[in-house]
Amino acid sequence: MSITVLTPGFLTTVQDLGRIGAQRYGVTVGGAMDPFSLRVANLLVGNEEGDAGLEMTFTGPALRFHQDVLIAITGGDLPLHMDGRLLPRWRSVLVKAGGILRGSGMGKGSRAYLAVAGGISVPSVLGSKSTDLKAGIGGYQGRPLQEGDVLEIGKPSPWAESLMGSLHDFPFAAAHWQVSPKMFSFYRENPTLRVIRGGHFHLFDRASRQKFFREEFLVTPQSDRMGYRLTGPKVNMEKPYEMISEAVTVGTIQVPPDGNPILLMADRQTTGGYPKIAHVITADLPVVAQVKPGERIRFQEVSLEEAWTEYRLRERALKQLAEGIRAKGNG
Repeated sequence: MSITVLTPGFLTTVQDLGRIGAQRYGVTVGGAMDPFSLRVANLLVGNEEGDAGLEMTFTGPALRFHQDVLIAITGGDLPLHMDGRLLPRWRSVLVKAGGILRGSGMGKGSRAYLAVAGGISVPSVLGSKSTDLKAGIGGYQGRPLQEGDVLEIGKPSPWAESLMGSLHDFPFAAAHWQVSPKMFSFYRENPTLRVIRGGHFHLFDRASRQKFFREEFLVTPQSDRMGYRLTGPKVNMEKPYEMISEAVTVGTIQVPPDGNPILLMADRQTTGGYPKIAHVITADLPVVAQVKPGERIRFQEVSLEEAWTEYRLRERALKQLAEGIRAKGNG
């Protein structure tokens, strides 16, 4: 069972939920920029939430399927067509052998996710199948997909095989049910991101601390999977401060000496030597992942308790979604 890449799109990589447990070796976690969308896509095809799928950035690839396979597309508004018909998103879809899926430019959002029943079968490196573009490891030969690549697919779960057996239309067939739009209503353009204070917040001058929450920042074209570089009001320290590099995580907002914050993303380094003014809460990381260069973002302070509450609510919603999808096993 396999898929052939006819054209790769702007940046299409194999991603799972990241390389957990190797940061002590200096290996970044990486993984899907928008883990929520990847998890939901995997649920829709009967996979484990952390199975490997495709992350498609800005433009979609063209893919030929060599067998009937259940797929799901989630995340940003990336139109994907098969034989001229638009495939539904956030829904289980059976595509037929020989079908060619073609993507165009992204509407809202930056990244879409394609999960296939059985998952993308590539070797696991340090416990993950994610592509680490900086290190050149994981995923498909440690790099973005290219024309002519052939992706192997794992064995579908009994749930997926049962659903596939109930779908028969040509050239594809979508389940009559889908993920409720309420589940992903938190995605928005030019978002306000909720943050908690960083360990060095108090070292910034008063005016900068106020501007950080009051004014907006532009996401520059120099942004990538490693971090978003922001411009806007300068954020300055009360006085020069030198620090030893220390641990950082996805969502950490560092401020280098030029006063322009950097919001660290999935492929961030494991340590950083710039003062940390804030951290985006976990529940808002999928929102950040869908922000395009040129969009504007604001920051809103919340407490650690509020951050935990939002995290628990999101996880509870995903658990309920998983239970609901499993109950649809017979179509």
